Amino acid sequence: MGVTLIKKYAPLSEKEIIGQDKAVSSLKKFIVNFKNEKKKAAFLYGPPGCGKTCSVYALAHSMDLEIIELNASDLRNKDSIKSIVGAASKQMSLFFRNKIILIDEIDGIAGREDYGGLAEVANVVEDSYFPIIITANNPYDNKFSTLRRKSEMMSFNELNTDSILLLLKRICDKEGIKYTDEHLKTLARRSGGDLRGAINDLQIITAVHGDITKESIDELSQRDRTETMLNALVKVFKSTDSSVALNAFENVSEDINEQMLWLDENIPLEYKKADDLCRAYDKMSKADVFLGRIRRWQHWRFLVYAGNLISAGVAASKDTKNPGFVQYKPTGRLLKLWWAKQKSMKRNSIAEKIAEKTHTSTKNIIKDMEFYRLIFKNDDMMAGEMADEFGFDNEETEYLMK
Repeated sequence: MGVTLIKKYAPLSEKEIIGQDKAVSSLKKFIVNFKNEKKKAAFLYGPPGCGKTCSVYALAHSMDLEIIELNASDLRNKDSIKSIVGAASKQMSLFFRNKIILIDEIDGIAGREDYGGLAEVANVVEDSYFPIIITANNPYDNKFSTLRRKSEMMSFNELNTDSILLLLKRICDKEGIKYTDEHLKTLARRSGGDLRGAINDLQIITAVHGDITKESIDELSQRDRTETMLNALVKVFKSTDSSVALNAFENVSEDINEQMLWLDENIPLEYKKADDLCRAYDKMSKADVFLGRIRRWQHWRFLVYAGNLISAGVAASKDTKNPGFVQYKPTGRLLKLWWAKQKSMKRNSIAEKIAEKTHTSTKNIIKDMEFYRLIFKNDDMMAGEMADEFGFDNEETEYLMK
């Protein structure tokens, strides 16, 4: 195949975009009504491969708009952003067509070498003659607080397996690729909601094997860049070889704090003897001490010790391995922590917007948050006026109404 399947089957209109009707409708409305919009940027956010970037291209194609894409990984500092994005936001297209400026993967602007970069993006947004569309995976990072206030926030959902399966079937049928529904659904499911990843997997399999079979999917799984947490736990709990356990978490995507939460949930399920349990949690406790020293003094060399303790240390805590099968599961605390973080970020975003308009500290607004929630729950008219005045997006308004 000369052209990648990703490019060959990229959507060319809003009707071809799957699973994102609400977000795409909001984005189209923003582009069409740009001159009357209070905010000059749309901030698209959602997990990788859910259709943020391809939706922008599809709308640009169907609306006959020129699109200028600037990847944030190439826009490092204030000066480069000002010269490239700033110029594009003010100059008419060469062929006098209307245009869209896309700043993709803005999460890439970070660190000291990018100092002033995000502040300059916010300045460019304020004075742009054309719609600026920004994409990111997590918009509620503190570094995006100013951009959030100046942008229309639009959420893209993780795609479900059935939506991905339908598109994979369409591609297979057009390309003459043999498959069974069961095998193709397995391929869709393993993508974890990442449509781009699923299509890339399909192309890799067909390039090597031609057809979609159980064997070809299994082989692809073995070449995965990232090990699953379940496989890592098996290495720790079921192995008596410390060198195997030591490398258990080397390729998992979760950070060490999430690794410890997984271990904390599953150690009692795996280690049934009191002595084994005691020794395992002793190692976990010592690892936590090292992590505390890292947080306090930034002594990052301690990270190696913490990693060794939760892998080889926990593995060596058992006298004999449990011969029975244990269904490992994620801790409910992960989900609770995630939700708490999301709520906190939304609350802080709301407080920042109110504080800016009322010349009050964000801290004091947070203390008075229940007062604002009462208004939004009991007075629709005032709530609408306040939402317009403070520039709340739909999610922030819904947060205050709960």
